[in-house]
Amino acid sequence: MPDPTVAPPTVTIVLPCYNEGEHVLLEIERITTAMVGSGLSYELLCIDDASTDNTLEVLQGAAQRYPNIRLMPFRRNGGSGTARRIGTQQARGEIVVWTDADMTYENERIPELVRVLLDDPTYDQVVGARTTEEGTHKWLRVPAKWLIRKIAERLTNQKIPDLNSGLRAFRRSVALPYLRLLPAGFSCVTTITIAFLSNQHDILYVPTSYAKRAGTSKFHFVHDAYRYILQVLRMVMYFDPLKVLMPAALWLFVIGVVKGVVDMFLHPFYFPANTVLLVVSGIMIGSLALLADLVVRSRDGV
Repeated sequence: MPDPTVAPPTVTIVLPCYNEGEHVLLEIERITTAMVGSGLSYELLCIDDASTDNTLEVLQGAAQRYPNIRLMPFRRNGGSGTARRIGTQQARGEIVVWTDADMTYENERIPELVRVLLDDPTYDQVVGARTTEEGTHKWLRVPAKWLIRKIAERLTNQKIPDLNSGLRAFRRSVALPYLRLLPAGFSCVTTITIAFLSNQHDILYVPTSYAKRAGTSKFHFVHDAYRYILQVLRMVMYFDPLKVLMPAALWLFVIGVVKGVVDMFLHPFYFPANTVLLVVSGIMIGSLALLADLVVRSRDGV
């Protein structure tokens, strides 16, 4: 347990670890070197997500060597989203950094991201926006991520250079109300991005490189891409349901009305069932959109 008499650090780095035993020590050394050189007070919160290899043993050994490490082992696997959520809740620093332990992100640039938040109070989050894609299934991931990102940009009316980067720093006090919205899996980073943008919290994107990961990827393209799309729609529905539902309602209604006019000329006073279905569907979805918007505006808090 942290000593309550000791001043809390400025930065908490949340590092989820799942079967990263072969290289996690190299990542810890890289992060530690960067943070010590920066002069910032910090804690490195290493979360072992019930690894089945020697990750926990490596982290225990590292904790004895590096006094800034705080180890949090999970008894059962909860996913990277769960690890990041609990890590942020347990963080002692006001600025929280999320990153991965797979050697992909430029973790030596963590102090740079933190400095932006310390020097400019108008930003609430800084994201390392990747300029390359080195993940598995690259030929599928690139177009899929582009499509999901464009959907998110359209629904949030914001330019998003990298929707699901795992390297980011943000103010803990701003993020706390949104933590309950985080899913257990990879789409937690997408969620925190959309939550900030939907509530007018400014995000700065800093271009970063992205290396080929060490170890085995836990990303499953079909399953995780599907969850990404659902999470984007879910988050926008949560904050602004009119953006998702009202366009579909208006299109159905307008198409139904136009078709009804054409039907009236072709077959006077005869409206086919599909014309009626289009108009009624538009009215029903529009009513649902207004009701959902009323619920959003009437709830307390986030």
